[in-house]
Amino acid sequence: MVRVFYPTPIARGVDVIDWEAIDTVLFDMDGTLLDLHYDNYFWHEYLPEKWGARQGMDLIAAKAELLPRLQQRKGTLSWYCLDYWSTELGLDILELKRDLDHLIQLRPQAEALLRHVGDLGKRRIMVTNSHQKLLEVKLARTGIGVHFDAVISAHELGLPKEDTAFWGELYARLVFDSARTLLLDDNQDVLRAAARYGIRHLLAIQQPDSKAPPRVALEFPSVGSFAALLPAGVAQA
Repeated sequence: MVRVFYPTPIARGVDVIDWEAIDTVLFDMDGTLLDLHYDNYFWHEYLPEKWGARQGMDLIAAKAELLPRLQQRKGTLSWYCLDYWSTELGLDILELKRDLDHLIQLRPQAEALLRHVGDLGKRRIMVTNSHQKLLEVKLARTGIGVHFDAVISAHELGLPKEDTAFWGELYARLVFDSARTLLLDDNQDVLRAAARYGIRHLLAIQQPDSKAPPRVALEFPSVGSFAALLPAGVAQA
């Protein structure tokens, strides 16, 4: 089943999301719960700098060679795999990631939303493409793991979330009613795959990276701030 959506930003969540129609909420991590600036800065600036230094290149030359190599793997599990890039580039990617762990930050109201969804009695599941090693670092840094009934890395299932088959594997692992499931994700390709599988409630993120401008004309219903999904008293706390 393919669901077609139009770009209609959400203003107030309590008016738009019928929580009575939802049993399970699937949360993406990077760019949804966490500020994507950490990952974007690492892959676009910090890694080219470190890799270029090993190759005797300046930053401009390193970016010109490295970024297209990274882009070729976009949408595959390798794109997200620290072990793959460590082998490809001859660098310890996890250790380089740790250099910047001070940049790992929750998006505003992310934890308030997690608590609110829990208070509503909904099943909360993190579904991320993040490699398990980096996932552990991010959970330790933010402490949000306590809010989830399950945490699933795509690497456990052997497929990226951009692959429609991933969602069938996720169902086999967790069992959920697609018609009563909400997915929050910043990745449009992931949302398309989930829509093809049949997940009914889909919500995009307008500004995954706090250092980049909000995105407009998204294919799916989208939210700029999680405050829009919270009761007024909670959102203002």
